[in-house]
Amino acid sequence: MVKLNEDEKRQAKQETEAKHEAEKVVEEVKPIKTNATLEDLEIVFFPLVTEKSVNMIEAENKLTFIVADSANKQDVKRVIQKAYEVKVEKVNIIRDRKGRKKAIVKLGKENKAQDLATKLGVL
Repeated sequence: MVKLNEDEKRQAKQETEAKHEAEKVVEEVKPIKTNATLEDLEIVFFPLVTEKSVNMIEAENKLTFIVADSANKQDVKRVIQKAYEVKVEKVNIIRDRKGRKKAIVKLGKENKAQDLATKLGVL
């Protein structure tokens, strides 16, 4: 067993405390600032997270949202642009097997779908 003098003990204690502090540091998730109103939230409900939608985020710069049955392409485009302050290039709307309405939103080249998806908690 090795005997340590006071300076070495103090240094070892500081090193272990530094390790524990480094482990405690957790990234804080900052909420997204949005300009969405309640009417907007009645049109676009939430982002859809599936394997296919994640592949579209990475490869095609597209995000997928579940929207209201009464929503049309113009409504979805307006809400996404207003709420998340991104440029929407194109919107496709389809029905899935569960009867939900999905909007596939292609973002403009100046915006990255991965960045917005990370902020939304999708990725």
